[in-house]
Amino acid sequence: MPLPPSGAKRVLKHTRAIQVQAYSRDDGLWDLDARIMDTKSRPAELASGVRPAGMPIHDLWLRITIDTKLNIVAADAISDAVPYAGSCDTVGPQYSRMVGLNLGRGFRAALRQRLGGGDGCAHLTELAQVVPTAAIQAFAGDVIDTLEGKNEDGSVQMPFQLGRCHALKLDGSVVAKFYPRWAVTPAAEERHDVSHHPFQSASIRKLA
Repeated sequence: MPLPPSGAKRVLKHTRAIQVQAYSRDDGLWDLDARIMDTKSRPAELASGVRPAGMPIHDLWLRITIDTKLNIVAADAISDAVPYAGSCDTVGPQYSRMVGLNLGRGFRAALRQRLGGGDGCAHLTELAQVVPTAAIQAFAGDVIDTLEGKNEDGSVQMPFQLGRCHALKLDGSVVAKFYPRWAVTPAAEERHDVSHHPFQSASIRKLA
């Protein structure tokens, strides 16, 4: 379903496209390949020259390799199109500084500390910030249980996603219909702690 009409005549000026693809690897790790592209619908007058309409001003790639605990074990960045060739496109090696960070524990703050300002590329660093939630989506059903499972002690495990968004709030109609075991009254939900899921639930809530 498209967005409603804006109510005013519009002219497209700029398009930013972001894509993230997740790959499981045969060594047990995961690759998250992310791309950001900026294009103009008109010729763009840059300090470095005119960029024809439709030709990317930015076309940047970032690969983050993680283990199943969301730890970054490798990172690579490539710049195919930049406004300042010979400068913007030399920053890629800096992104190896991401190694050792965890996508689920204070990632965005640590990223800004290591690669903010002149230490990195503003667009690559912004691109990196969309990767944590993409990783969670990629892990869903493979690494993270999204259906009821059993813990080692035999107790039933609540599906990871419950209690984490409007549709899946524990006192909502969706949980009552599809996950009745976990449905609670509003007062009970306030007391219910979803941080004890075995997949770093508390950490994932602290992506910022």
